[in-house]
Amino acid sequence: MKTFLLGLLLGVLLIPVVVFGYLYFGYAPVATAAPPFPLERKLVSMALKARLAKEAPRDVPIPASEENLMQAAKLYHEHCDGCHGLASGGKTAIMQGMYPHPPQLLQGKGVTDDPPGDTFWKVKNGIRLTGMPAFGPSLTDTQIWQVSLLLAHANQLPRPVSDALK
Repeated sequence: MKTFLLGLLLGVLLIPVVVFGYLYFGYAPVATAAPPFPLERKLVSMALKARLAKEAPRDVPIPASEENLMQAAKLYHEHCDGCHGLASGGKTAIMQGMYPHPPQLLQGKGVTDDPPGDTFWKVKNGIRLTGMPAFGPSLTDTQIWQVSLLLAHANQLPRPVSDALK
């Protein structure tokens, strides 16, 4: 029994030492072109989903009017299209060099199936280790809601708004 407990204690202490050595001696993939950490995507996705479930607002305080969506298109051009692209497609130089690659929000599914509150939380707070900055310090909540509604309705925008995004 004594040998078992000593082996268990040694095993528990050895794990943090091995992880520290893995990081300290430069084996961890830190370049954007490197393959992901083991379980990296799963762990980050799990943590983000839990945080959104707990903190993302559920009620949208502004309507998805053409005026709000047009204002959102201007904000998207100013703050988002360099990383997330335009409706006309094509990857920007920034998109190609980021890891994880930012999603193209105005093409395909994008985030149109995400609740606007989830998108609001992501835009306001950013997402650590992804390159997604927090816009809470630089945009008002109304502006963040406008962009969130634009993305939620990206597949069914009024013609003037979709034209503004090309």
